[in-house]
Amino acid sequence: MKIDCFKAYDIRGQIPNQLNADICYRIGNATGSFLDAKTVVVGRDMRLTSEEFADAVIQGLTDAGIEVLDIGLCGTEMVYFATGHLNADGGIMVTASHNPADYNGLKLVREEARPISADTGLADIRSLAEADDRATAGDGKRTAVNIFDDYIEHMLSYVDVANLGPLKLVVNGGNGCAGIAVDGLEGYLPFGLVKIHNDPDGTFPNGIPNPMLEENQAVTAQAVVEHDANMGIAWDGDFDRCFLFDENGTFIEGYYIVGLLAESIIAKNPGAKIVHDPRMTWNTLDIVAAAGGEAVESKSGHSFIKEKMREVDGAYGGEMSAHHYFRDFSYADSGMIPWLLVAELISTTGKSLSDLVGERMAMYPASGEINRQVADAGAKLQLLHDTYAENAISVDDVDGYSFEFADWRFNIRMSNTEPVVRLNVETRADPQLLAAKTAEILALMEAL
Repeated sequence: MKIDCFKAYDIRGQIPNQLNADICYRIGNATGSFLDAKTVVVGRDMRLTSEEFADAVIQGLTDAGIEVLDIGLCGTEMVYFATGHLNADGGIMVTASHNPADYNGLKLVREEARPISADTGLADIRSLAEADDRATAGDGKRTAVNIFDDYIEHMLSYVDVANLGPLKLVVNGGNGCAGIAVDGLEGYLPFGLVKIHNDPDGTFPNGIPNPMLEENQAVTAQAVVEHDANMGIAWDGDFDRCFLFDENGTFIEGYYIVGLLAESIIAKNPGAKIVHDPRMTWNTLDIVAAAGGEAVESKSGHSFIKEKMREVDGAYGGEMSAHHYFRDFSYADSGMIPWLLVAELISTTGKSLSDLVGERMAMYPASGEINRQVADAGAKLQLLHDTYAENAISVDDVDGYSFEFADWRFNIRMSNTEPVVRLNVETRADPQLLAAKTAEILALMEAL
């Protein structure tokens, strides 16, 4: 049979035509064969089909003779943690993160939470799943494992709890799984937490948990102002990304959080290597150099960032998309570690979040990511290259094209996951130039 829900980094599809229990069984069975595994961790999110799909994945694995370590309801990073912590041969998370309610999916890792993407195994797993042959060793088993307390202890290891002040924080779980981790951490922290949409609920009574959507940001922003909080935090459904709001309720672009976390990590790990994506870079490069670290560029996307971090032993990796990666977390991304580190910075510096990032935002104003659906992406990228390359100080093709000039730069790239072109523009302390150049590039894109 043909299975068409395999993407560049994971598996996601509409229910039931693209993804259902039979396909989940096939993928579980195929993953066990591909990994030649003895043990595989399986976790699931709160979506209404996730328990059924997890059962099917587990059946496919056990039929292949594998012991499944079932950690139950969790976030994706808890599967990453459990895979390393339990020395498992792989892990599978049943989740569709921030996708609509009629979607579900799977995220797959091998040992040490190393990602499995299209070019490192997903294509092979798809071929095995589509075939009629099944792995039927038949002597596998399912074991329920509770890693929650160990996970919480590990999260707390990233901060010195004694340094944390009595901050008031708004936390918006979006009715995803973040509330599970927040509740587990709460008793160890001196924070007053204002909880919004904290209970996991796959009916999504308050909308899809996607804080990138402006219409979803208002509830967190308003609560920060209403409760006079120090910071707001919101997560997507499987909480592998977190989004921060300052004490005024202003949404902070992920780009500036990368710089903030890089500075924090270098302070704790002098000379550390910091991996970043090429979309917007000047603020990160400036901060890392001033802090005595070493910046390393990587192609965008979690599998590329994680590979580069392992290659250079990076202590931290950050993407403007709110994915933050940590060496001590199997080089994987976490949605809990970032806000803990930022809360620690607020506590130890006595500065507000707006103070911590405001100067950087003024020094390097940025457009934020602008997405455009285009008919001929390749031709448009070539047009931009031909227009700007000659006068650019440098042209970088690590990921799409990055063009650098004296006072501004931009990156244009095709998405790895959607049929869109993504544009990012930044300048040196010149918001007028930012607006002008952004409009100029968009007009060129639309002219072809």
